[in-house]
Amino acid sequence: IFAEMGRLDIAVANAAIYPNTNIASITPDEWDSVMAVNLRGPFLLAKACLPYFQRQRHGRVVFLSSITGARVSSPGYSHYAASKAGILGFMRTAALEFAPWNVTLNAVEPGNILTEGVMEHQSQSFVDAQCAAVPLRRLGTPQDVAHAVRFLASDEAAYITGQSIIVDGGQTLPEMSTAILPEAAR
Repeated sequence: IFAEMGRLDIAVANAAIYPNTNIASITPDEWDSVMAVNLRGPFLLAKACLPYFQRQRHGRVVFLSSITGARVSSPGYSHYAASKAGILGFMRTAALEFAPWNVTLNAVEPGNILTEGVMEHQSQSFVDAQCAAVPLRRLGTPQDVAHAVRFLASDEAAYITGQSIIVDGGQTLPEMSTAILPEAAR
């Protein structure tokens, strides 16, 4: 990219895999595979960009994390959750290390997003149940996530670093009613 365009201003780490396997069944190879794509990949991207950003004294890195791991959990996704929470820890430390060169590193934490894969592989009742768990009563779109990424990559976010934006329609806001209303537990 640098050789062809003459600069590198923005990098976005958006690759992820998320097999559903409970802890008792996860093999070390499956764990390593998830970590390689979801955590090692973003590390390698940031590391590869740093020399260009240092030379330019400017750059933006945006990582795609997830609400799963840092905010919520779901059975069968411990490896995915660990990798996505790990991105946030790495991002915060890297933001401190990259700051002297005017490089910002931030993350977007999507909630349930209505992707082509969800539409192809999930039933309508599954989608409806996910929508019911979101205060805005819909799943997010890839465009909802892209808007947050675009903002963090823009000059408008020049003074934001080491932070994450949750794009989940309010999914992580409600506390379980059984935790705050004793009668709901009955």
